[in-house]
Amino acid sequence: MAIKIEMPKLSDTMEEGVIAKWNVKEGDTVEAGDIIAEVETDKATMDVEVFDGGTILKIVPGEGDAVPLGGLIAVIGEAGEDISDLLSGDGASSTAAETVEEAPKEEAAPAEASTPETSSTGDDRVKASPLAKKIAADKGIDLAAVNGSGPEGRVVKKDVETFTPGESKASSSVSPAPVRTFESLESKEIRVSQMRKVIARRLSESKFTNPHFYETIDIDMKAAFSARKAMNDANEVRISFNDIVVKACAIALTRHPAINSSWMDDIIMQHGDVNVAVAVAIDEGLMTPVINHADKKGLAEISAETRELAGLARDRKLQPDQMEGSTFTISNLGMFGIEEFTAIINPPNACILAVGAIRDVPVVEDGQIVPGKRMKVTLSSDHRVVDGAKAAEFLNTVRNLIENPLSMLL
Repeated sequence: MAIKIEMPKLSDTMEEGVIAKWNVKEGDTVEAGDIIAEVETDKATMDVEVFDGGTILKIVPGEGDAVPLGGLIAVIGEAGEDISDLLSGDGASSTAAETVEEAPKEEAAPAEASTPETSSTGDDRVKASPLAKKIAADKGIDLAAVNGSGPEGRVVKKDVETFTPGESKASSSVSPAPVRTFESLESKEIRVSQMRKVIARRLSESKFTNPHFYETIDIDMKAAFSARKAMNDANEVRISFNDIVVKACAIALTRHPAINSSWMDDIIMQHGDVNVAVAVAIDEGLMTPVINHADKKGLAEISAETRELAGLARDRKLQPDQMEGSTFTISNLGMFGIEEFTAIINPPNACILAVGAIRDVPVVEDGQIVPGKRMKVTLSSDHRVVDGAKAAEFLNTVRNLIENPLSMLL
């Protein structure tokens, strides 16, 4: 008896999946456990396996098609088996949907926006829009006598409607300014990925639901530079400045539990664990792999784990459980030369830290101007959970830890 293969729920926030690749075709024989397709979810590209063997009798969506949770993607059964009953609902609705989708493409564009055409009613060299040509024909106006105000002298609707008989191009006392021509570049439509849809939805909800406020602090990075160099000279694992920020935030979160919290409508959840998400930029947007129990890990362990997770994120191989459970998020654009910015809170976190570039600036020490290295960080906070003074106290703790990096080793 034929079996329906439906779109599975591959992540906790998934609402639909996009068929990234089919590994089989109709008529192929598969066994239980075979991977028949790769599906792009809101978080990663996941494998879809079958739990029964048989012949692929029908593949419903094509590659690139979005399918809601529970939607039919394929049918497996015995070769030659009649599956018309299984497809009667899905097939009809699919065909209807395709018809609706195709219809708008056949509609003509607005007349004035049509591609310029040369009039074929005796005015072989006159460029005019289709609507202008129709109005001119109805009124008996010779388009060759009409001054065009459109690009490259093209005659448009208003030129014909305001044309006065007897007036001609030759009678105009003002010579038209020379028209500069530019090569048109091709526009293109970019399909919105499942990840981008979810990023857009969640960040919109965060920005317009959570009352954000922002606080910025400037950190002296000279001691961090020296400590980092000493650690990297003594170890094979390369410590980055972002690793130092992650460790400092993790320690600070244990001292300021209000920051390590989430708004839950009726309650504020102060999390026991410190799980720090690190934003990683990929083509489709941002992924936020999580370093669990970051407060209990050393800099070398944080560095190694961050590099591994960032690599998986860029290869789109992160698993959902590697992006879940964060209690705080760090977004660092310093490597792009961005000195200061504000970030949108990553739900359900109460706060996110935006890290800017390390700047070489003159600073005053003991009344003297000397070279300095400074870095600005900005904390975005949900005012329902965190008050301004609490955010300021957290930032001061982070600054003190980074400016005294040996204190993080105690």
